[in-house]
Amino acid sequence: MTMITEELKAKAEVYYGMKPAKKKFLLQEVGLPRGLLPLKDILEVGYVEETVFVWLKQKKKIDHCFRKVRRMVSYAPKITVYVEKCKIKKLTGVKIKELLIWVTLNELSVDDPPT
Repeated sequence: MTMITEELKAKAEVYYGMKPAKKKFLLQEVGLPRGLLPLKDILEVGYVEETVFVWLKQKKKIDHCFRKVRRMVSYAPKITVYVEKCKIKKLTGVKIKELLIWVTLNELSVDDPPT
């Protein structure tokens, strides 16, 4: 897990609160579907352009059920990720329930163009 230090924050664009965070952190810009990461009760979003590192801080843990695929996903209060075109790498703070077992996710990708 990448630590969010003051040095890292100095290099980053940091947004506080829901409205600025939602406007800035758009997954569609990198070819990822909406709703992939939670944007509820966001306290802080940071983005380091040179390393494409993003972090999200939210008030509390969020559990969400994706009904179409029948999967329960749990989002920790702090999520870190490296974003690329149609791909998320080194994801921390997200778990998915698979056959009664919680599995930690660390990478996601979608087809280009998304279907």
